[in-house]
Amino acid sequence: MSEAEDENTRANEKARKRQEAKAKIMAGKTIEKGLLMVHTGKGKGKSTAAFGLAMRAIGNGFRIGIVQFVKGAWQTGERPVLEMFPDQVEIKAMGEGFTWNTQDRARDIAAATAAWTEAKRMIEAARKDPPDFDLLVLDELNIVLRYDYLDLGEVVEVLKNRPPNLHIVVTGRNAKPELIEAADLVTEMTEVKHPFQAGVKAQKGIEF
Repeated sequence: MSEAEDENTRANEKARKRQEAKAKIMAGKTIEKGLLMVHTGKGKGKSTAAFGLAMRAIGNGFRIGIVQFVKGAWQTGERPVLEMFPDQVEIKAMGEGFTWNTQDRARDIAAATAAWTEAKRMIEAARKDPPDFDLLVLDELNIVLRYDYLDLGEVVEVLKNRPPNLHIVVTGRNAKPELIEAADLVTEMTEVKHPFQAGVKAQKGIEF
């Protein structure tokens, strides 16, 4: 046997053992449930990942509810795509922009409260048989929680007591520790390098 053949044989044996070990691990994962997922951190991609998840869910026949807590005033590229699936997707763009745009805290609180009311309606609709929704995207909910526009305790309690099979993904930087504790999956986007630092503005099709 040549040296190359011997190396391939060893590599194949290692791969076989890894496969066996993974199969044993997977065999013990039997729980199926709705997940509370949080996308946070300073890096770009939190909402992008959530909408990518929504696309995957559409492909699997899920019914999806989306509530945008901040970016409702923006015309983002994902919205017309998602609106192509009216039988599966309901979008509520409730926000009026970031707080430094409105410069009116009372108005921001009112918008956040209205958006949260829609989110709670969708959560309750997921209790139906069959449910109206399988996945909810609460886009930038972390932002309004950061500024105390909503009662954190109520939000966490409602999310914790969601219907058993409902998946919910929450986006936005600075996720509250209480929400992180309640979540099943937390992903922190870390900014390593961003074109904005080099004077590049937010670009259509990339940032929105």
